[in-house]
Amino acid sequence: MASFGHDPVIWDRFPELTAVALRLSGITGAPDTGARAAAYLDRARASLSGRTESELAPIQAWRRAYARMRLKPTQYRCAAEALLRRLRRDGGLPAVHPLVDLLNAASVAYAVPVAAFDLAHVTGSLTVRPATGEERYVTFTGEVENPAVGEVVFADEAGAAHARRWANRQSGASAVRDGTHDVLVVAEAHHDGGAEDLPALAGELRGDLADLWDLTVVPVALTAADPRIDLG
Repeated sequence: MASFGHDPVIWDRFPELTAVALRLSGITGAPDTGARAAAYLDRARASLSGRTESELAPIQAWRRAYARMRLKPTQYRCAAEALLRRLRRDGGLPAVHPLVDLLNAASVAYAVPVAAFDLAHVTGSLTVRPATGEERYVTFTGEVENPAVGEVVFADEAGAAHARRWANRQSGASAVRDGTHDVLVVAEAHHDGGAEDLPALAGELRGDLADLWDLTVVPVALTAADPRIDLG
């Protein structure tokens, strides 16, 4: 049975990690998520008032995690930091897809990365683990890269890397687009308040999904003791 989770080595190296996953079936590009996204963006703008994204506790924690992975935090930013930076610079975020727009807005409101994978393009189980160096990562422009040995990736059973440098870049291969119906949403945090923030984030998204897509979704908290969610 296909599943998603973190390899035990990730929990060993990052015991402060908190994560939550939502399995969505029945997604369409029809709902207008603009009002919900705008409310999240307003909260993010308020959190940035008088400071930069690098001063937010969740972002600082991700920067520390990147430093422990021997990655320069100002060169490789987690997705939430990159989005917050763009929001602060441009005043808004680009429209991509109703679900992605909603998730990106929620991501900046909570300052934690929120990833979405089109499960039609994921083979078997998906695991956050160190790369062997043989995985194939497809960029949004179609180029193929091989992650470095030991780099944290989201890898499936066919050896495809669906995200590089943990929460830095997702792959174009499994990006949510028109025609996407089955989606895995993953939110992760390293800061002290993550155990409270992620359930709150998941609860808000659950309500949004119920209202906008008429989906009943049960978020699953992932822990070292219970590290996987069934994707069946």
